[in-house]
Amino acid sequence: MIALTELALPLIVAPMTKVSGPELTIAACRGGVIGSFPTHNAHSTEELGSWLTRISAADLRIPFAANVIAHRSNGRRDEDVACLIEHGVELVIASVGAPGPIVEPLHRAGCQVYADVASLRHVDRALESGVDGLVLLTAGAGGQTGWANPFSFVRAVRARFDGPIVLAGGISDGAALWAARVLGADLGYMGTKFIATTESLAGDEYRSALVDATMDDVTTSAKLTGLPTNVLRSWLESVDGEQANGGFDQQRLLDPRDAWSAGHSVSGVTETRTAPDLIAQTRQEYEHARKQTLAIATD
Repeated sequence: MIALTELALPLIVAPMTKVSGPELTIAACRGGVIGSFPTHNAHSTEELGSWLTRISAADLRIPFAANVIAHRSNGRRDEDVACLIEHGVELVIASVGAPGPIVEPLHRAGCQVYADVASLRHVDRALESGVDGLVLLTAGAGGQTGWANPFSFVRAVRARFDGPIVLAGGISDGAALWAARVLGADLGYMGTKFIATTESLAGDEYRSALVDATMDDVTTSAKLTGLPTNVLRSWLESVDGEQANGGFDQQRLLDPRDAWSAGHSVSGVTETRTAPDLIAQTRQEYEHARKQTLAIATD
């Protein structure tokens, strides 16, 4: 397990398609939290290797995570995993599909593997495959989302698993992150607010749309990838095309249209700022919430 004592906050900056790259990953780690990116954001396995070399050259104290689509439709899956192993990546987050095929080679290399899960059935399958930790996709998560209430989901998973749990969905500030810890999660995911940072790969129009939006502007659709995905309604209404059929396919994820994903935490996006500034503010909010909880406990 990643040592929480190494982190300024128990936080992972979520890996986001066409948003997370080396610059955001490096900024996150320098801010004392775990940065991450999907391997498919690099246009090829060769470019992925270049990204990993650049991140390693930053001499980061905090580990970073790479996100791999485990689904069989990912034609680069095995090559990307081999590249991650070659570069000594310490943490991989598996998304979409059974993580089993990538767990064994990564474990042999000493890499931990966390898996995205959205139901207790997913939890059981992931644990059977030997993953080290779980990322709980709950209602309100941006991009690929879940349906479960975070309170119920964390408690149900904690009853059957004592390893690392990451809560994804609706964490809009440090108070929400502290609440996730009290609930029983070891780490939180924060994605939407980091889309609006200057280090992300998002365009200015996308960032501005997030600043102007609230959670009422977020809608769920399977149009993007074939799986339930939370996006800004304004973007979805501007996209032509029929609802995706036949389930997930990697090519839908790589569609050249830049989807404006967003979670319910978009209500907390009030400005475009740097990642270090956002982390510093979140840390202040987290400490304030922690102290408030301690004060309540001693009343």
